[in-house]
Amino acid sequence: MEYIHNRGFTLIELMIVVAVIGILAAIAYPSYEEQVRKSRRADATGALLGLAGALERRYTSTGSYAGAGAGGGNTGAPTIFSTTSPVDGGTAAYNLTINTSNASTFTIHAAPTGPQAGDKCGTLTLTQDGTRNVTGQSAGITANDCWN
Repeated sequence: MEYIHNRGFTLIELMIVVAVIGILAAIAYPSYEEQVRKSRRADATGALLGLAGALERRYTSTGSYAGAGAGGGNTGAPTIFSTTSPVDGGTAAYNLTINTSNASTFTIHAAPTGPQAGDKCGTLTLTQDGTRNVTGQSAGITANDCWN
């Protein structure tokens, strides 16, 4: 009698492969998510710098930062720039707002929303003199950690 030998994988070999893939996924996926959060944050910092540029152009033409907010006011969503980041559309990861307490100063904010809501950096801020800061960040996080 002739014996037929089937070739293939044993159940143990398949389980080892599944375990290795599971371990790799457990390590790689959180790292991937953090890189996506960092890229959204970088886009928001770029949007803040773009909004600051728009405010500077406004100051050059009108002599004041005032009136660039919602309804011609000094606070709220900007009317001279995109109100969200990314500025070219898509799912909003940050909401941009303006606070011009007087004609010669401003503070602009990028508050995380949607997929970025739990970001460790909290709200990114930028002032007219270029001061970069964060508010509502996790313990041990500095502005440099979030702006670089």
